This record gives sequence, structure tokens and C-alpha cells, in this order.
Amino acid sequence: MSGDSAGHVARSTAAPGSGAAARTRVRRFLRTADGVAVDALYEPGAAGEGVAAGHPGDPSGTSDVDHVFVIAHGFTGDLDRPHVRRAARAFARHGAVVTFSFRGHGASGGRSTVGDREVLDLAAAVAWARGFGHARVTTVGFSMGGSVVLRHAALYGGPGGEAGTAGGALYGGPGREAGRAGKAATDATDATDATDATDATDAAGRAEAREGASATEAARAREEAAGSPGGDARTDAVISVSAPARWYYRGTAPMRRLHWLVMRPTGRLVGRWGLRTRIHHREWDPVPLSPVAAAARIAPVPLLIVHGDRDAYFPLDHPRMLAAAAGDHGELWLEPGMGHAENAAPDPLLDRMARWAIAQAG
Repeated sequence: MSGDSAGHVARSTAAPGSGAAARTRVRRFLRTADGVAVDALYEPGAAGEGVAAGHPGDPSGTSDVDHVFVIAHGFTGDLDRPHVRRAARAFARHGAVVTFSFRGHGASGGRSTVGDREVLDLAAAVAWARGFGHARVTTVGFSMGGSVVLRHAALYGGPGGEAGTAGGALYGGPGREAGRAGKAATDATDATDATDATDATDAAGRAEAREGASATEAARAREEAAGSPGGDARTDAVISVSAPARWYYRGTAPMRRLHWLVMRPTGRLVGRWGLRTRIHHREWDPVPLSPVAAAARIAPVPLLIVHGDRDAYFPLDHPRMLAAAAGDHGELWLEPGMGHAENAAPDPLLDRMARWAIAQAG
């Protein structure tokens, strides 16, 4: 760990576009656009050895010295958790890796907003990763992180893209009302059968996907206040693993427990002291752009959606909705026997995901 204090911001000494990727591990606190200190770690991986793809010194046969993977963990994770470190090691066989702890998690400052302001944390990590001289960035998100990488790609644009274009607001304009409808429907879960609640949230999710791309003036003002996204935070490819398609889903027992953890004072105490996750007490206002709406706005950036057929949190209609929204620019892998997120993703799958990302570079 760097000797920097939690409030100090240490910048990379490599200039963006310098072409000189770092050869050693670097750990720093980054500053997000809204002023939160985010704990981040850069590891050169195969790129640090300067090994070209297919070279005898390349352990994977597919490493890319120009490629960096930015990994966004799931809710209650952090960059030091064993399952995050395992994923980082797998991707490090194919390129450099940046891991970081979302706000409210690990050593990072602030409080978790469960996928809302976390898009700013990812933007800071991507911009930092580019500062080491890597030409291509792939964002890889798991569960909550999977929803964040979708929104990030929609908001910050791809190669040559400009943030602030259609869909480029932090909040979802008309989709906000659909999100509120989804919350109202799922609030009935405590008193009704879970299947009925799931049907209601399915309808709300479809309504979100149909909403237009315009953002309200209030949403634009909030985006500007938080710091307008910059071109150096763009991504070149996106891998979303075990992500929800819509907000406020409570159709499974694990998701009902998660809502209790996030929305009840006692639950937040459990999160803080039992799970080392500091959760913000305020509800979303406005409701963020939904993952399914974000997936529809990512093109032409390539998108890979990965989901296990034994995911206990989100059933298969979630990845199918995301893939349908992404259209021709999205690819869907439904993995037999896989459960939820990083813990359930075997090393061979992580390697396949990394190879997919390298292949997108042509």
C-alpha cells in the first residue's frame, strides 16, 4: 500500500498517450469528479514484461502490451478481496490490470450508492489506466460492477465518442419515471407473492427500455455539477458479468435481502460492521439510467454479456434483455452451471473473456 493518506490524490507519472506503460505495481488514491477518494491499484501483468502476443514468453499466447483491463467489483467487494485478486490475476495473463474499490468499500472514501455515483469511480479508474500509456481499455464489471460498466460506456462514449451526446447524462430522463414505477411495484414484495412482484418489475423494465434518450434539465445540471465526463475516460470494449437489466428487482430471495440491507437502517448497520460496506442512506433521486437502457446506447463499442444459468440473484431474463437491447454490438454467453459474479467465474472463463477483449482490438 502506498504511504499516501486516504485524502491525498496521487497521479500517475506517465502521461496519457506517452506509450510508456509502467513496469511496476502502483497503488494510489484517485479523486473522482465529485471529490471522493478511490483506492486503486495498477499491475503491469503480461504487459509489464513487454511480451508480444504469441511470443514464447507470453504465458497465455494472447497478451497485449497495449491493453489494460479495468475491473469493477460487485457490491460489498473491494480490490483486496480474494475473489477480486483471483480475477485480476487471470486478466493479468493477458495485459495490464487496474483494480479499485468503489466508494464506501474497502479503503475508499464516501458511501456506496449501489451503482449510481459509482460510474464516476470507474471513470476515474479508466482515465488513470490510460495515463500509463495503454492504447486500449476494456472495462470488466461483476454484478453491481456489471451495471456500472454498462452505464459508464453509455455515458462516456467509445473511440472517438463524445460524452454528453444522446443518453450521455448520469440520470435517465423519462426512464426515471419507469424506475419509480419499478420501485413501487417491487415495494409490494413484502406483502405479495414474489412471482407477482417479478411480473410487475418485468413490465417496469420493459418500460425503461422503451423510454427515449433525452435527459431532463435537472439531470444535466447534476451531471455538470459532478464534473462532465472527459474523453480520456472512454472505454474500447465492455464485459458485463452477472449484471441486472433493471433496477429495484426483488424477484429472488438474495435480492430481497439486499434491498433490506440497503434500504433499512438496521441493514445499513449490518453492511457497515458485518460486510465492511458503508451505504448511503438517501434513495436515488433522480433514478439513474437503467442497465437495459444503457446497453442500447453503447454501440459501436463491443459488449460481452456473461451470465450463469444458476445465478441465484438475477434469472436469465436479465441477460437476455441486455443482449436484446445491445443488438448487433452485443454478444451473450450463458454459462452452464455458473452461479453469481466473481466467486462463481472459473479461471478458464475469465481467460476466455480476456481473449475476447483482445480479439476486439483486431
